[in-house]
This record gives sequence, C-alpha cells and structure tokens, in this order.
Amino acid sequence: MSNKTKKNVSSSKNNSLLIYGKHPVEAAMRNKHRLISQVFACSENVEFVKKLLSDNHRTSTLLNIVQRKEIDKLLPPDAVHQGVIAFSQPLDWGAFEDFYEILAQKESAKVLVLDQVTDPQNIGAIIRSCAAFNADALIVQDKNSPQETAAMIKASAGTIELVPVLRVVNLTRALEQLQKIDFWVLGMDGKAQMTLDKIKKPSKVALVMGSEGSGMRRLVQEACDEIVKLPINPLVESLNVSTAAAIALYEFSRE
Repeated sequence: MSNKTKKNVSSSKNNSLLIYGKHPVEAAMRNKHRLISQVFACSENVEFVKKLLSDNHRTSTLLNIVQRKEIDKLLPPDAVHQGVIAFSQPLDWGAFEDFYEILAQKESAKVLVLDQVTDPQNIGAIIRSCAAFNADALIVQDKNSPQETAAMIKASAGTIELVPVLRVVNLTRALEQLQKIDFWVLGMDGKAQMTLDKIKKPSKVALVMGSEGSGMRRLVQEACDEIVKLPINPLVESLNVSTAAAIALYEFSRE
C-alpha cells in the first residue's frame, strides 16, 4: 500500500464518519444525500465496490485498495467489516419544522420518539425496525441522544439511509406540536394499566420510548395523551428498548 493511501485512511478517519460492512456501504452509496469522501476495500472486494460506484453514479477515484489489516486498525476487534469501509459526512435530514409540514398533510402516519435513549447500537436497531414497519420518522432530543456513529449505522444494517432522524431541542414541545396536527401521543411504560393491544389505534400516532434505566422523564410523560405497556409476562420486568420499539411498531403496522 502506498504512502498516499495511508495518508488518505488517516485523514478520512479524523474528519469523517466511518461506515463498515458490505450492506451498510452499499446502502450509503445508494443514498444520493450521503456525501462519501473515500472508500477502502481489500483486493477481493474491488469489483464489488467498482460496480457500486458505477451503478450509483459516483466517481471511481473514491476507491482505495488496501490490505485487510489496515482496515482492522480502524475498528474494534469484534467489528465485522467484510473488507469494505467508507468515510462520509453524517446525514442531515433537515429541521423538524420542515418535516412537520409533511406530517401535517398526511391522513395517517406514525413516528417513534426516543427520550434519552443513549446506546448507539440500540438506536441503530430501532432505526431498522422503523424502516421495517414503515415509520415516517424517528425523533430524538438533540442534547441527550448520540450523533450518528459507525456502530449505529452497522446496527441499522444500512436502513439509516431510509428513515429520517429528526433532532429537536425540546422533546415536550415537539410532542405538543404533533398533537396540533392530530397525532395521538402514546407513551410506553411498563407500569401502565392499559396494554397496547387493547387500545383503539389512531390514524396518526407518536410512540414515545423512554430510556431503559429511568424511562420517560416526567414532563415528557405528562405531554402524552395516554400511557400504555406491552402485554408481556408479569414475571418479566421489561424488554430491551429496541425490542419493545419493534413490537410496538409492528402492532401499528397490522392496522
């Protein structure tokens, strides 16, 4: 590997977001809004990356051929990169206020809202469920939610390219705004009396999930129209937030 390529790896790592694995890199390539600065591939993946670049109208000069050990150095030991990584700028889906206008015009919609969920892998898995069950957006509070990371992208299996992730300053105010355009705000809490499967499903719903440690904050919970729980075995205290989100989204996708 040339010194020039080594320099590219180093500079990309310092200034960009890392995406690793064939599927996440392929999904990133397909997203015309994703700004990709460099792609690094082992020799056995060169043709795969060349085809991706060609099919998605991206310049072939993005490709750098490297040895697997050079990629290994950039990632945790257990990271499954499959010999392909890319460097990109984080996605910017725009302001909540802009997307709010789109939601206002919909007759039916569902969004998922996360209150202080901080694990990037959990958020990545939640994004994957949002994509699988056709959620219109994921809303998080800017201050208490991690920025887009390599682990989040990998956990989403590339679906982070499909789901608008909207960051807001004040989560309670965002819920109040959604209520003004006919969203029914449902907070998920294991201590609730009503179970999710028993309620009448509204045409526009915002599902609010709290953190695993402390759940929803008081003001967020007070902003909800109703508090519900999943109908799980009472001997089981709770589910992982990403699992709970998937079940809740599936319940609404059935209607």
